[in-house]
Amino acid sequence: MKTRRVWFFAAVMALVFFGFGWAVAADRSIMMATTTSTVDTGLLDYLIPYFKADTGIDLKYVYAGTGKALEIARNGDVDCVLVHAKSLEDKFVAEGYGVDRKEVAYNNFLVIGPKSDPAKIEGMKDVVAAFKKIAKEKALFISRGDNSGTHVKELAIWKEAGITPQGDWYLESGAGIGPTLMLANEKGAYTMSDDSTYYDYTLGKKIDLPIMVMGDKILFNQYAIILVNPKKIPTAKYDDAKIFADWLTGEKGQKLIADFRKFDKQLFFPNAAK
Repeated sequence: MKTRRVWFFAAVMALVFFGFGWAVAADRSIMMATTTSTVDTGLLDYLIPYFKADTGIDLKYVYAGTGKALEIARNGDVDCVLVHAKSLEDKFVAEGYGVDRKEVAYNNFLVIGPKSDPAKIEGMKDVVAAFKKIAKEKALFISRGDNSGTHVKELAIWKEAGITPQGDWYLESGAGIGPTLMLANEKGAYTMSDDSTYYDYTLGKKIDLPIMVMGDKILFNQYAIILVNPKKIPTAKYDDAKIFADWLTGEKGQKLIADFRKFDKQLFFPNAAK
């Protein structure tokens, strides 16, 4: 009888864990690598509970600059990425690591700087011309220098200006957007930021650096989600990552992104394809 009871218990446990979807779903989770702005602003922590409630899937994340986030994905440590540097994303996909790229939302980059404005660029609409003036005046500029989406955009602007920035006036923080903003604020320097993080830090009274240049079409900043290719990385949880991508770019996720505000200001603007 004792042996029979043991086998009966084992059969019941097998049914619980393998026969009923809800029991398996309780332990489902995915890991994502993302960029610093989605974390620093609080966007991801705002979205995650809604996603869990709708799907039963836990979303966990690590964050770094876009270049580092994509390297983490290449190493097989995550199931998807949410990033914002199209040139790096295209390379990631072309190498076979990424599939099913979907645009999610956008914001814009800004050039910010000290109130004294030594390069006299405040109010300019042409960011390339503004960078030329910064270089000519050798006005202190803090670059992230970390292969992030912000850094990639900054380098593209310098290239367009025909300038290789170097010298005592050009410093690299080698850090995320938050520490870079704090360093620029401390040193009274120019820098670049996505506007979502900038408004969060400015309205939150963390920094006091006015906007110098905004509105140039070059400064448009697109965020996209890319799934890790299970044919390249067999451990990637493609199916559950796709559920997240579809949710994020679907009606519910897009509305939540539009509704996300800090200090009563909308920080990201959903633009997934209909």
